[in-house]
Amino acid sequence: MSISRRQVLAGSAVSAAALASGFPAPAIAQNEPIKIGYLPALTGPSSSTGIGINRGTLLAIEEINAAGGIKGRKIELVSRDTQSDPTKAVNAVAELTQRQKASIIWGPLNSGEALAATPLIARDKVPMLHPCWVDSLIDVKKYPMAFRIAPTNTQVGIGANHYVVDVLKLKKVAVISDTTGYGTASVETYVPMLKSKGAEVVYSGHVDAANPDLKPELLRMRNAGAQAIMPWSVNAGFLSRILNTRGAMGWDVPVVGQTTLGSGQTKALLEKPENWNKVYSNNFRNCCYVGGKLPARAQEFVDRLKKSKIEFGDTLLWWVALGWDGAKMIGDTLQAVGPKANDIVAYWNKVKGWPGVYGTVTWTPEQHNGFPDSEVVMCEVNSLRDGAFNLAPGYSG
Repeated sequence: MSISRRQVLAGSAVSAAALASGFPAPAIAQNEPIKIGYLPALTGPSSSTGIGINRGTLLAIEEINAAGGIKGRKIELVSRDTQSDPTKAVNAVAELTQRQKASIIWGPLNSGEALAATPLIARDKVPMLHPCWVDSLIDVKKYPMAFRIAPTNTQVGIGANHYVVDVLKLKKVAVISDTTGYGTASVETYVPMLKSKGAEVVYSGHVDAANPDLKPELLRMRNAGAQAIMPWSVNAGFLSRILNTRGAMGWDVPVVGQTTLGSGQTKALLEKPENWNKVYSNNFRNCCYVGGKLPARAQEFVDRLKKSKIEFGDTLLWWVALGWDGAKMIGDTLQAVGPKANDIVAYWNKVKGWPGVYGTVTWTPEQHNGFPDSEVVMCEVNSLRDGAFNLAPGYSG
């Protein structure tokens, strides 16, 4: 192959620059930031989760970089708002993996977007860390570089179903969701689980989260004899309309379900404070009050949030903690093995008992679901204080 004069001159210029600096040319890359692709939903109907997680993520990245970064290299968070839209998440993946050359993808943060994006991230062979609950998002054969730093739908459903059937002793249940990928997958997972526990599912349905009038659905539930409502959605507007409609109907049944039931966004949309009574949502033991106190790790984190003047009273502590855990896990990984994909996956495959604020994480080559069953609990939403709750009646510390 012939070599042009232009190529020779270009090569000489690079060599001269390297000699002048005293370093070989490849060392220039060692000072460049390490790019992390980040896919939060910061706007749109499913943004409650993303807004909270984002605060923790930004804090962790700021702390890592302030402490010197990764062996002198800063972490650059390349963020693309999915706007709660799977199509936008898909479009962002191509940019982050192919053009930005991100070393790791953090997110998407909602299951609906993750269902669309995960196969593409796997195709591009980029390590992926996400907090989404839908079980099918983790499959070590289909997605060998994808790891979950949160519970699965099955784990969450076991906790909620146990609370309705075994603690509250209720047998006739109404299960409702919005029409997102997360909502529909949740109902499809939880209805068979309820039936296997001997419960009678007297109503099951998916409703557009933008539907302004949910009274017809709740009337169907009541007329069918439902003793509890189990809603599955991350949309605060949808969940608040369920609670407001129940209150307006004077229907005093418990509502047991998705964690957004207890968010500050949902609370702000309630027509009456008492519409939050007898409402129990999923939560996580490390971020709940026991005897009026948070676990030590969570309390230290709350103190740090307050010192950094990061708002969390309008969201959920576990969302903020999860964002911090995800970014901190990424930072610890890069510090240990650097930004090469195979090294990252090998490191994650050996994580054991990693002590996050939100949860304790363990992965193996065969199991990329890392959250322990024992840390999935239910809480009493009208006990909200500083983004955290008391354990629901029936749980011990």
